[in-house]
Amino acid sequence: MRTSVTSIFCYLSAALLGAIGQYLFKIGSKNVSVNLISWLFNYKIILAVILYCAVMFLFVYAFKLGGELTVLYPVYATTFIWAALIGALFLNEIMTVSKMSGIILIVLGTLLIAR
Repeated sequence: MRTSVTSIFCYLSAALLGAIGQYLFKIGSKNVSVNLISWLFNYKIILAVILYCAVMFLFVYAFKLGGELTVLYPVYATTFIWAALIGALFLNEIMTVSKMSGIILIVLGTLLIAR
């Protein structure tokens, strides 16, 4: 079985949406307490959950197209790249040499597996 480009694109899209969801969880967590109501009416948390549902839809659709788990799941590892970029751009997190090295290794590994 060969994994289609469309399946790979679905997983790349899922990775980006997953990282955005994590960002929304992070910024939404500032406004929640132990009170469940504060979670249920937090639009950032709700949007993050919706994004995670979209991620699951993309996973299933990619497999329906015939995507191989051994190819697609490593592509989802690009979530770490998106999260690092979002953290640096929107949360003022520091991009260290070790983080950059990890990102380069993820990109290289993903490219090798996707081929």
